[in-house]
Amino acid sequence: MSTLTEVASGYRAGRTLPLRVELVRQLKRRRTLVMGAVLTALPFVLLAAFAIGGDPGGRNSQITLMDTATASGANFAAVNLFVSAGFLLVIPVALFCGDTVASEASWSSLRYLLAAPVPRARLLWSKLAVALGMSLAAMVLLPLVALAAGTAAYGWGPLQIPTGGALDTGTAAQRLLVAVAYIFVSQLVTAGLAFWLSTRTDAPLGAVGGAVGLTIVGNVLDAVTALGHWRDFLPAHWQFAWADAVQPRPEWSGMIQGTALSMTYALVLFALAFRGFARKDVVS
Repeated sequence: MSTLTEVASGYRAGRTLPLRVELVRQLKRRRTLVMGAVLTALPFVLLAAFAIGGDPGGRNSQITLMDTATASGANFAAVNLFVSAGFLLVIPVALFCGDTVASEASWSSLRYLLAAPVPRARLLWSKLAVALGMSLAAMVLLPLVALAAGTAAYGWGPLQIPTGGALDTGTAAQRLLVAVAYIFVSQLVTAGLAFWLSTRTDAPLGAVGGAVGLTIVGNVLDAVTALGHWRDFLPAHWQFAWADAVQPRPEWSGMIQGTALSMTYALVLFALAFRGFARKDVVS
């Protein structure tokens, strides 16, 4: 006895919820506009801080990128990445990936999307792709605005290395691109956590806050030196490995280890999200 499944004429599962439709929906969200405004404002806040406080260097014995913040636009862009990679850039990733599915559930629109019908895997892929794309855009926006603002304030020039030497403008641009790419990859763990939680709860704030909270816990544990080599298994331990790229002779070992660890955790979390959502009883 055969079973017939009636499908509407012209229906194609692969054409449901196109990426452009989901992208437009997310770009119109107020939280997207607010997050973009915050990231755009940060370089100008730092410019004002340096103008009021004077030379950013010479405050302690440790030499960091902050000591060369006002040397050129490239240095200013690098400093913006340095001060934001640990926490600020975590927020847009958690927000875009944690809010995407849970918000549909909180609005009671998720079941209607699935009844459209949009296959569950297709819905998750579309939302995840857009969320990751917007997260990457947020990480590109910050150094771009910082580079423009820093160049206007401090001039266009090579990237000065705090420990000595400099990178010409072309090399500096390439290294900063590597740094942004690595920061994005290192944040995939937060993206995976937020996305998985987003498929488990109807509360967007819970998914976003849970991902940010667990990321903070990871940073705290990494500061516990008593853990020794166990810290090597924490994604937070490698979050500033990108700084090795802005050296006269870049070191890649830290970024390779950090990338492998982040990708492993992220793939597991994304797989859990898809597996759990495929079996979930969606009632909202």
